[in-house]
Amino acid sequence: MAAAAEVPTARATFLPDTASTRQYIGAWAVLSVVQYFVAEAAVIGAWAGSAPYSRRTGLISDLGAITCGLYGGRSICSPLHVLMNASFVVQGLGMLLGALLLSSALLRVAARARVRVMASHAGEVPWYTAVAARILTGTAGAGTIVVGLVPEDLESGWHYAGAVMYFIAGSLALLLLGALWFRQTPLGWFILAAGGVSAAALVTAGVTGLDVPEPGTLERLMGYPITIGLAAAGLVVAQRVRQERQVRRAFARAQAARRA
Repeated sequence: MAAAAEVPTARATFLPDTASTRQYIGAWAVLSVVQYFVAEAAVIGAWAGSAPYSRRTGLISDLGAITCGLYGGRSICSPLHVLMNASFVVQGLGMLLGALLLSSALLRVAARARVRVMASHAGEVPWYTAVAARILTGTAGAGTIVVGLVPEDLESGWHYAGAVMYFIAGSLALLLLGALWFRQTPLGWFILAAGGVSAAALVTAGVTGLDVPEPGTLERLMGYPITIGLAAAGLVVAQRVRQERQVRRAFARAQAARRA
């Protein structure tokens, strides 16, 4: 990890194009996952079940259920289920787009200015960590898209498969990003902690089968840290890209002034 936080002087190093439009779009795509919290609040506000919806006892997937009635022993009725499922899909697309557009080289340098990476990546743990984080983020994004397209009350195993993909891949992606950045930015610790909380809650859910007094709380301890942690990661990258773009614009203006 220390290699990613140093400034190598070897000739075989390079600085990725941190100011490109591709990286900027990718960063904001990841940051866009925070829309989930707005959508969830709106859907909960419109809840029409026999009892008020509680984040402590209600499962997240109940908000996307298409029909009203009893499901799994719970009375569910979510008039704004279309909004909830659309939010799942948008969240997943943001994660997928970020995983595709953000380069592995950028992830290595995003959290600290003036850091360069080796031109050859053979055997470099930070390089493989960045690649794996991108793959896992894309996998988690695909999972939450499936969750949105296949609501729980369709009785399809795809819904649960998508949820498992999101929770497992999302928590692992944060753990890897946090480990990659923890010496480069204070947010590295935050991202690492978010991944740790999600992973611990996931293990607890696996052991208990969500048969706990507050299943909604446990599920949100699995899911919320992923959304928050990825948004924080997107913010780190977006800030770095923005800074680089500002530097380049200032340099271009200075060059134009000299020529004038």
